[in-house]
Amino acid sequence: MGTTELDASTDGKSARPPSTNLFGVDLALRILLLALSVSALAVLVTSKQSRDFQTGLPPPFAVISRDAKFQQVPALIYLLVALCVAIFYSIVTIFASLSAISSSSPSARILFLLILFDALMVGVMASATGSAGSMAYLGIRGNSHANWDKICNRYTKFCRHIGSSVIVSCIAAVVLVLLVVLSSYSLYRRSA
Repeated sequence: MGTTELDASTDGKSARPPSTNLFGVDLALRILLLALSVSALAVLVTSKQSRDFQTGLPPPFAVISRDAKFQQVPALIYLLVALCVAIFYSIVTIFASLSAISSSSPSARILFLLILFDALMVGVMASATGSAGSMAYLGIRGNSHANWDKICNRYTKFCRHIGSSVIVSCIAAVVLVLLVVLSSYSLYRRSA
């Protein structure tokens, strides 16, 4: 008992199906990107651990305290900057997505710009996540060829924080890839 509704046209041609508006999904993914970026940033900046080590020297020098902080690793500073850029970018694009939802027909220019900048952000997030991930792997495994010891057996809390931040950042990069695909599909549907 379904009825089909066609546009009334004077030349008798059938109407094109309405274009799929996926800006609700787009908005949800952009809010998820913001939440993931903020949580990864919060976990990253709280990664600090102090540890006391026995030196074997006489009492005033018997114990030394060493810190592990994200500021000591340039790859983690790069991840911090990339997450800050992703937070700012997601806030700006949330407003762009809201304006596209409020308009009856978002322009192809907005869709193209979203594809372009989402792809740029995928590159930034993927490179930052990869470089931080390589440092995390080095902390877990070390490198016997370069005589670099692993540190995660001594700084477990620090390594858990870094690992969690890298994993959440990787998920944020996947969300950005999904946004590129979604915007590309929306632009394709608009032009078809």
